[in-house]
Amino acid sequence: MVHWHGQTPDPAQDGVSDTGYVSPLTPGERRSYDFSPRAGTHWMHSHHALQKQALLTAPLVVYTAEDEAADVQDVTVLLHDFAFRSPEEILSELTGGQSAGHDMHQQPAGGMSMGGGMMMGGMDHSMMSMDLNDVRYDAFLANDRTLDDPEIIRTEANAKVRLRLINAAASTSFWINLEDVEATVLAVDGNAVEPIRGHRFPLAPAQRLDLLVEMKGKAVVPVFAQVEGLQDRTGVILAANGADVPKFSSKAEQQEAPVDLSLEEQLSAASPLPSKPTDRTVQTMAMGSMDPYAWNLDNAPWPNRTPLKIAEGERVTLEIMNHSMMAHPMHLHGHHFQVTVLNGRRLNGAMRDTVVVPAMGSVSVSFDADNPGRWLFHCHNLYHMMTGMMTEVVYG
Repeated sequence: MVHWHGQTPDPAQDGVSDTGYVSPLTPGERRSYDFSPRAGTHWMHSHHALQKQALLTAPLVVYTAEDEAADVQDVTVLLHDFAFRSPEEILSELTGGQSAGHDMHQQPAGGMSMGGGMMMGGMDHSMMSMDLNDVRYDAFLANDRTLDDPEIIRTEANAKVRLRLINAAASTSFWINLEDVEATVLAVDGNAVEPIRGHRFPLAPAQRLDLLVEMKGKAVVPVFAQVEGLQDRTGVILAANGADVPKFSSKAEQQEAPVDLSLEEQLSAASPLPSKPTDRTVQTMAMGSMDPYAWNLDNAPWPNRTPLKIAEGERVTLEIMNHSMMAHPMHLHGHHFQVTVLNGRRLNGAMRDTVVVPAMGSVSVSFDADNPGRWLFHCHNLYHMMTGMMTEVVYG
């Protein structure tokens, strides 16, 4: 199946079979889709089993007339994590060979095991550290290449470049780092934001980031994507025509920090939701552990989910609490939401379809129930989703 990530068609055209609207594409089958595209930097990927880890992904960029008229060089960068091992072998390594369909064992209701018999209900958080990087990968790719042989994107002198960065990795979060070059954030997840400037930005799985980079006499601008918690990095190189391009190492000098909410705290939507009181607040809790490797929402791993039930026409606030030691990029199909609360602090944040909920943290998002159906809501870490961290929002 191909899911049109960031688009908002009717449920039968969303490209998933888990909800029962449609069956997977059979070998040799051709299927047509017909919906109005949503402008912005989006992507498409298989939503069937573990195929996304096999790089069955592609950018899906929808341009406006203003985009096409702009005097800006447009560059799309697709990030991946790559392993020579099969996705099935990776999942078996993670789960210790236990069943890997959406039928992993359920966590005990009184708290979730963190290994060694420790339970979340009474743990000393100061003695625990965040879990990062479930999978040991062989390479990290930017447009299918490593920094040993990166894509070199030639520009005019003093050019303006719109970078459309898409994190299509199965389970890896990156920091986008332009070193000493400042860029302007134009959009996240295909939605325009009030511009802010910086040179280092977090990017979790499924998220997108549009940056405006001005060469301003710079001959070479490396655009690094470094893995959180590691020295490993990939990237592309912006280089003025005729400029010599030095070699860049695939290992940074220092390890990166965990991806955080430092960018999220600064963002505000250029076109926020219309002002309206919340009609319904729905709470959901992300749960799970590395040992045993099993993840769920509300202690109900897929397919034994507890649906989040709302009503058509409502303004809905979804409160997501993370009761685990790992951050989760949470994605809602068929809608774009506004980030409204980060760890208890209110804000008029960005419009998104995927938001990071930090370890032991909480995030609230609001959206209008204007696309009735059954819509998946899940962690976009593929292996968290495959071991149960998925439910559905249901209305209409």
